[in-house]
Amino acid sequence: RRPVNLPPFARSQRLTIVAGILCFVLVLVVLQLWLLTATMESFLSGSDAIVVPAAVASLGCLALNFGLLHFFLRKLDR
Repeated sequence: RRPVNLPPFARSQRLTIVAGILCFVLVLVVLQLWLLTATMESFLSGSDAIVVPAAVASLGCLALNFGLLHFFLRKLDR
């Protein structure tokens, strides 16, 4: 929650914050795609020990992406 005596973010400040959040989300999505590729390659070669940890890491990335996009952008709009 922002203190009462601070003015709201200017439009240029909000655009910078949104661009930074979207860049971070893009990096996480690329990480998820790499994780999927590496997991499928490992699984198809006969090693299935990596599937569960990769799924947990991917769900963590998904939760972080959802949190960034939903909560921060929604609170930034206020």
